[in-house]
Amino acid sequence: MEKSNKMPKGIPYIIGNELAERFSFYGMKAILVVFMTQYLMGSGGELSLMNDDEAKSWYHYFVMATYFFPIIGAIISDVFWGKYKTIILLSVVYCLGHLALALDETRLGLSIGLTLIAMGSGGIKPCVSAHVGDQFENKNKHLLEKIFGYFYFSINAGAMLSTLLTPILLLKYGPHIAFGVPGIMMLIATIVFYLGRKVFIAIPPVGWKQYKKDILSPQGKKAIFSLSIMYIFISIFWSLFDQTGSSWVLQAENMDKWVDLGFVRFELLASQIQAINPLLIIIMIPLFSYVIYPFFKNKWELTPLRRISIGLFISAFSFMVIAVAQAIIDGGGNPTIMYQFVAYLILTAAEVMVSITGLEFSYTQAPNSMKSFVMGLWLLSVSLGNFVAGFVNSLIQNPAIKPLLEGSYYFWFFAGLMLLTAIIFVFYARTYKEENYIQSRDGLNNPTLTEN
Repeated sequence: MEKSNKMPKGIPYIIGNELAERFSFYGMKAILVVFMTQYLMGSGGELSLMNDDEAKSWYHYFVMATYFFPIIGAIISDVFWGKYKTIILLSVVYCLGHLALALDETRLGLSIGLTLIAMGSGGIKPCVSAHVGDQFENKNKHLLEKIFGYFYFSINAGAMLSTLLTPILLLKYGPHIAFGVPGIMMLIATIVFYLGRKVFIAIPPVGWKQYKKDILSPQGKKAIFSLSIMYIFISIFWSLFDQTGSSWVLQAENMDKWVDLGFVRFELLASQIQAINPLLIIIMIPLFSYVIYPFFKNKWELTPLRRISIGLFISAFSFMVIAVAQAIIDGGGNPTIMYQFVAYLILTAAEVMVSITGLEFSYTQAPNSMKSFVMGLWLLSVSLGNFVAGFVNSLIQNPAIKPLLEGSYYFWFFAGLMLLTAIIFVFYARTYKEENYIQSRDGLNNPTLTEN
């Protein structure tokens, strides 16, 4: 079959939607811990603030819920509604969640808002990423790696802009505006996606009978079993990574946040420092895709599983840097924010090797009728990782356990956990047998399973 280098017509609408949606999510998430520890109100109009450990628990349990709902959204999409309808309807729920956060500064508003956002954001996640892959067929499947790179680029462009902006909005105008702007961006994201409805390739739902048959097929059971084990290992990576929005923000409050570039000197807000991650991602995606991976290709091929293995090891070193900075704080010092910049550099390199690779790898390992379901399993690894982080922070609130995981010991614990996980994963990766499934277009109303 002759190859085509032409991008599908629906891709710009998906990328535009993802850019605005990620702006809304990361903007809200960037200020969440600061809001809970500095701005949260009681029902009577008085301040009702959370302590650091409670706020971290709330934060990670919210992220856990956000990445649990993808498995539900995937089943709804694959069996009943299809990806397009699922994305549109749950985007409305998503918008209502932002509205609740913007209007109500109490724990009730926080609970309702975060629940609706978790349902909406989580429910559409596996559908959007799988919908990207559905736009391709055999003649242009070689463009998948490039488009997933663009997809991840749009995620991080939106995240970087919102992470820089919303902390300023919170400081200057308060929670109503700071949560309201991300809500408006989510509304824009929904409209952009709706505008692409006539050019999308929409793979119809297969129905429960066929869906159950595919899941219980040899290919389906193999994909679920093999990937689920891999995702358990990767979940520990997410238990570290998502702490950039919780424990790292709280640590930054006790650091020297002045940045001197020689020609300009400025002070960052603690929650703004997260913006370094998406900025580095934007730089590292082309660096890895066009320089590092091609360099190793002729010497030692970096297969997807090898990339993930290396990324898991690298991520542990980022927490070692953070642990050293925390030890200085514990000793009464005021370390420079450059410690976190170095840690972000290491962690972002790990993210490129684990997250981007894992997203693409998951799509290719999933039989056609299970694309959204497997994407949901991939995102469930993020949920599990945040459960681990949330559970550890819940334990810390116990006076008997707190001394064991206090200060720098907390970060050394996670660094050690990650190293142990990476070592075990190397042995598992050697036993994994890869597949390669791409949507076949013999008939859009009756898509068939194609293994290449």
